[in-house]
Amino acid sequence: MQPPAASPQRASTAVGLPPQRNARADALSRTRGTPVAAAAPAPAPKPAAPAPQRLSLVADAADPAVAAPPPPPAPAQAPAPADRYTNYYTPPPAPSSLFPGRDTSRIESFASNPTQTTRENPVSTFSIDVDTASYSYVRRILQGGAVPQPQTVRVEELVNYFPYEWKGPDSKDTPFKANVSVLPTPWNSDTKLMHIAIKGYDISRAEKPRANLVFLIDVSGSMEPADRLPLLKTAFRMLVNTLSPDDTVAIVTYAGTSAVALQPTKASDKARIIEAIAKLQAGGSTNGADGLRQAYRLARESFIKDGVNRVMLATDGDFNVGQTSDADLRQLIEDERRSGVYLSVFGVGLDNLNDRMMQQIAQAGNGIAAYIDNLAQAQKVLVQEATSSIFPIANDVKIQVEFNPATIAEYRLIGYETRALERQDFNNDHVDAGDIGSGHTVTAIYEITPKGSPAQRVDDLRYGRKAPATDGGDDEYGFVKIRYKLPGGTRSTLITTPVTRNNAISSFAAASSDQRFSVAVAAFAQKLRRSDQLSDFSYDAIIDIANGAKGSDPYGYRGEFISLVRLASALLPNP
Repeated sequence: MQPPAASPQRASTAVGLPPQRNARADALSRTRGTPVAAAAPAPAPKPAAPAPQRLSLVADAADPAVAAPPPPPAPAQAPAPADRYTNYYTPPPAPSSLFPGRDTSRIESFASNPTQTTRENPVSTFSIDVDTASYSYVRRILQGGAVPQPQTVRVEELVNYFPYEWKGPDSKDTPFKANVSVLPTPWNSDTKLMHIAIKGYDISRAEKPRANLVFLIDVSGSMEPADRLPLLKTAFRMLVNTLSPDDTVAIVTYAGTSAVALQPTKASDKARIIEAIAKLQAGGSTNGADGLRQAYRLARESFIKDGVNRVMLATDGDFNVGQTSDADLRQLIEDERRSGVYLSVFGVGLDNLNDRMMQQIAQAGNGIAAYIDNLAQAQKVLVQEATSSIFPIANDVKIQVEFNPATIAEYRLIGYETRALERQDFNNDHVDAGDIGSGHTVTAIYEITPKGSPAQRVDDLRYGRKAPATDGGDDEYGFVKIRYKLPGGTRSTLITTPVTRNNAISSFAAASSDQRFSVAVAAFAQKLRRSDQLSDFSYDAIIDIANGAKGSDPYGYRGEFISLVRLASALLPNP
C-alpha cells in the first residue's frame, strides 16, 4: 500500500527537512534503497505561514512529531564511525504491534552473546532452532542494494539455512545423532571452534504419517502485492503436489473477518484444492486472531490420531484487529499445541513484516518460522524441505554444554541469543524448546579459548579458587548433553557426549567441506552483526573458505551465498 498523501502543511519530499529528521522519513528513504544523507536546515517560514511540519508516512494529529514545530538546527558535528553505514535498510513504520494501541518493535533487538569465563560460568544452555527466516530476509535486503540492520541477523538461522550431510542415526528408534568436533578458528589462531552438528532421522515416504493441514492465509489489503498473496498461492499449490492422497487440506482466510475457503478435503481431490487457492483475493484489515480460531477448529474436526496436525499460517505479519494482547495470542497457540495441533509461520513482504510476531508464535506452536521472498525459496521450504517442515521427529530439544575449566579458559556461543535458556531449564520438561523435523540438520558453534592462550580476554581472579578436578582430567574440553521428547511425549530422554582431544581436527583445511562452509556462514553473519571478534577478518577470506567448501551445490544455495558475501563486501567497508 502507498502511504497516504501528505497534507498541504507537510513537506512533500525529504529535501529541506530540519537536521533532526523524523525517523519515518529516514525509513522511507532507506526503503527506496537510497542512503540517508544529512539534511540541510529548513528555510525560515514566512510570518503568515504555519510552521513547517516534518514528513510522516501516517497522518496522526496526536503525533508530537507532526504537531510540534521543528527544533532549531543542531550544531554540525562529525559523524560517529558507525554513521558510515548509511545504507542500512529500515522498514517504513506502520502500526507495529500485533494489536491496536500498542507499539512493539517488529524486529526483536538483542545483543550478541558475550565471552564467558569458564571458571565462573562453565555451563551454557539453549534451545535448538531450525528457523531460517533471517537468512531469506538478509538475502532480500542485500539483493536490493542495502545492508540489513544488525538486529535482523540471527547467526544460527543463516547457518541452518543450508542442508548439510551430517551423519544421522541408524534407525528411527533414535530420532537424531549429534556429531561434535573441535577445529581451529580461521579468524583467530589462538582459539578453537567446538562444532556441534545434529542430523534428524529421515522418514521414508512409506513411513510418513498422514497429514491434516490447515492453510491459514492472510488476505488483508496489505497482501495484494505480487510478493505476498500471489506468491503464496503459487507456493501452496506446489505444496499440495507433494502430499499423499490420504492427507487432508483445509483453507481458512482472514481479513476484516475470517472465512472458510475450503472445508477439509482429501489431497486426492487436488483439483478442488487448487481451485480454492486460485480464488483467493486480497482486501480489508487483518483479524488474525479470529482466523487462528477458525483454523484450529477445522484442524480439531479433522484430527488424525498418530498423524500430523498442523496449521500453516502465511502472513505479512500485520495483526491489527482482534485478540487483545500478545499474551492471549500465545496462550491460545500453546493450548492448541498441547492438544496436538502445531503451528508453522511463513512470512512474506518486507515493509509490513512483523518478524518478532512470527518468531514468537512459531515457537509457541512447535513449528518453524520461514520467510518466503521468491518462488525459489517457496520451493525450498514447501517442496524440497516439506518433510522436515511438516513431520516432527523430536520436540523440546535442548542443548547444554559444560566446559572444563582445566582446559578451556573462555567460551562464547555464536548465535542462539533469542533461544537462551536458564541452566535449570534443561532438566525441566515443562519448559518449551525447539523441534526437529524429519531429516532436519541443526548446527551450533562455540568459539573456545584454551587455557593459557594469549587470546584470553578476562584475567584470572587473584583470589579465585582453583579449577576442580574432573573425571576427564586434562583430556576433556567439555561435556555435551541433549534432551528431547518424542512427538506427543511428556518425558524427555537424555543423550550425553564427552568432548575430548580425540574430537579435535588438526587443521581447518582438514575439516569436512560442510564444517568449513558452516563456519564461513557463521563468520559472515557475525560480520553483518558487526562483531568485534571478526573485525580483522575480511569478506574475501570468507569467500575463499566458502568457495573451497562449495562442493556439488545441486540447488545453487552455496553459490548464492558467495554472491551475497560479495554484495556485502561492496556495500560495507572491508578490512
